[in-house]
Amino acid sequence: MGVSGVGKTTIGSQLAQRLAVPFFDADDFHSASNVNKMSKGIALTDIDREPWLESLAHHIVSWSEKGAVLACSALKQTYRDRLVRNIAKKQIAQKIQFVFLKASQSFIRKRLMSRTNHFFNPALLSSQFDILEPPQDAIVIDAQEDIASILQQIQAKLLVTQHIGLIGLGVMGKSLARNFANKNIALSLYNRHLPNKEEQVAQRFIDAYPELADVQGFDHMPSFINSLPKPRMLFLMVAAGAVTDVVLDALIPHLDKGDIVIDGGNAHFQDSARRSKALDKRGIHFFGVGVSGGEQGALYGPAIMPGGALDAYPQIQPIMEAIAAKDAKGKPCCHFVGKGGAGHFVKMIHNGIEYAEMQLITEVYNLLRFHKNMSLDAIANLFEDWNKTHLKSYLLEITVPILRKREAGVPLIDLILDTAAQKGTGSWSTTAALALGQPFDTIASAVMARHISAQKIVRISAQTQYDIAKAHLDTLDVDTLKMAYHCGRLINHAIGFETIKSASRSYQWHSNLSSIAHTWTNGCIIRSQLMEELVGIFDKDAMTHLLLQPTVVAQVKQLYPAFAKAVSEGLKAHASIPTLSAALNYFNGFTTANSSAHLIQAQRDFFGAHTYKRVDKEGNFHTDWTNTEAS
Repeated sequence: MGVSGVGKTTIGSQLAQRLAVPFFDADDFHSASNVNKMSKGIALTDIDREPWLESLAHHIVSWSEKGAVLACSALKQTYRDRLVRNIAKKQIAQKIQFVFLKASQSFIRKRLMSRTNHFFNPALLSSQFDILEPPQDAIVIDAQEDIASILQQIQAKLLVTQHIGLIGLGVMGKSLARNFANKNIALSLYNRHLPNKEEQVAQRFIDAYPELADVQGFDHMPSFINSLPKPRMLFLMVAAGAVTDVVLDALIPHLDKGDIVIDGGNAHFQDSARRSKALDKRGIHFFGVGVSGGEQGALYGPAIMPGGALDAYPQIQPIMEAIAAKDAKGKPCCHFVGKGGAGHFVKMIHNGIEYAEMQLITEVYNLLRFHKNMSLDAIANLFEDWNKTHLKSYLLEITVPILRKREAGVPLIDLILDTAAQKGTGSWSTTAALALGQPFDTIASAVMARHISAQKIVRISAQTQYDIAKAHLDTLDVDTLKMAYHCGRLINHAIGFETIKSASRSYQWHSNLSSIAHTWTNGCIIRSQLMEELVGIFDKDAMTHLLLQPTVVAQVKQLYPAFAKAVSEGLKAHASIPTLSAALNYFNGFTTANSSAHLIQAQRDFFGAHTYKRVDKEGNFHTDWTNTEAS
C-alpha cells in the first residue's frame, strides 16, 4: 500500500515471485469510469471507490486460500477496514499483512514525471498525500531504498507469519529450534515416541527454554502435521541414510501437493537427488540443505547451502536467511546452490576442505612440536600471531585454546588418544571426486591420514620394529613453515572449488562459486580471511582455475620455495606430513606441461591394447611393442 508511484506494483510483483504466490494489482479492478476520471486529473470520491473496494474484498476471500500479494493504495483506514471486512465476517484464519511503502512527496513526484503509459495523472499526487492515513499496524518500509533491500526487509518482517515444523531433536535439531524461535518464527516440534526410552522429548525440551514458550511439541506424527498451516513446511534433522527414508515414508502420506520438505542432515548428495525426484512426482517440494557450523552455529547462525526445487526456493528463502549467519555487512551466509543434490554436495566438499585444513594445521603443529621441540605455549602463541594476519581462520583460532588447555596441570591434548574419527563426508567427497575424474590430492590425503591414525596398535608395533628416530629440524625456521602452510591452504581451496565447478557442469547445477565462498565467510567451520578474498576473486572470474588467477599466481610464486623446502626438510626428518606433501605433489604436477604420463599410456597399450594418442598425428594408435623394428 501507499500513494501512486511509490513502487507497489514493482515490489509487489517481485515479492509474489519470491513467495511463489499470485500477484494482483488493484488498479486492474477499477471501473472504466474511475480510470477515465483519474486520467483527466479528477480525484475519486469515496462513492467512486465503494464498488472497487467491494470487488477487492470479495477477491481477497478467494485469494486467502492459497495466498497472494495485492498492490493497492489503501490510503485511508476505512478503506483498509473495508478490504478485510469479508475475511473477518467469514472467520478466515489467514492473516492479511499490510506493507506500507513510504516516501517523500518530492521523491514520488520526480518518479511520476518520468513514468509513461499509466492512467494516473501526477496532478493528483497532492490529493493522495492529503488523504493518506499512515497505518498503525503495518510493516513500514522506506520506498526510497533499492529494490533488493526493500524485498529483503519485507521478507524478514513477514517471518512472524511463517510456521515451520522441525523433526528430530538431537543436538543440532535442538539448537536450530532455538534459533528459529529466537527469530520469531512460529514452530512445531516433533520427536519420535519410544516407550520407556524417548517419551515427550519435544515437550520436555520446550519446558527447558523460555524462548520456546509459544512452541508446540508433539510425539504423534498426525497431530504434528495438523498443527502446520498449508502449504506445510517441514525441516528434518535426523540421521542420514536409511533413517531419513524411514522418516520420509512415515511423513509423506500426511502431506499434500505444494508442501515443502527440507533435509538439513548430512545426507549423501545422491540420496538427496533421489528423494527430490521422488517427492517432485507427488507435487511435494524437496530441499537438501547443507548446514555447517556445529552446535553453536546452528544456535546462533550457521552457513546454509540450500539445493533443490528452484521454483519453490523463494518460499523458504526468508526463513533460511533469517537463521543463517551474517557477514560483516549483515548479509546472510545463505545462497541457493543448485537443483537436486547440489546443497548436500557443496556441504560435502566443505567438509572435505575442512578435513584438509585440519590436517594442515596438525602437520605444522607436528613439525613445530616434535621436530623443532617448541613448547605447547610457544606454538599457541605462534598460531595466535598467525591468526592476526592473512592466515586468520576459525580452525587456527580454536587451535590456540586447545593447545593451552590444562587438566590438573597436564596439557589436555596429551591425554587425548591419537586416533582421529570421521563421520563419512570426507570419504564421500573423495569418492565423488574420483567419479568426476577430479584431482583431490589434499582432501584424499587428509582422509587417509585419519584412516592410518585409527590403526593405533599397528603403529605402535611398527615404531618398535623400525625404530626410526625423529630428526630435529634446525634448518627449518617458523617463517618458512608459515609460508608453506599458506601455500598448502591455497592449493587445498583450489582443489575443493574445482571439484564443485566440475560437479556443477556434470549435473547442470549452475552453481555460483562466489556465492558459495560468501556462504562460507561466516557460520561454518572453514570460515577465514582467505574465504572472504575468494568471494571477490570468483566474482570477477569463476571460470579460471584458482591457481591461475593473477593475484594467486603472484602469491604462490613467492611462497613456493619455502613450501618446497618445508616439505623436503620435513620428509627427511621422518615427519608424517601427508597433506602438505600432497599439496606440493599436486602443484608440481599441475605446473608440468609435459609429464611422464606418456609412459603409462604406452604400458596400457602394451598389456591391454588400450591405444594412445600422439603429439604428431591425429587419431588413436596401437603398437605391437614386442617388435622393436615396427613403425
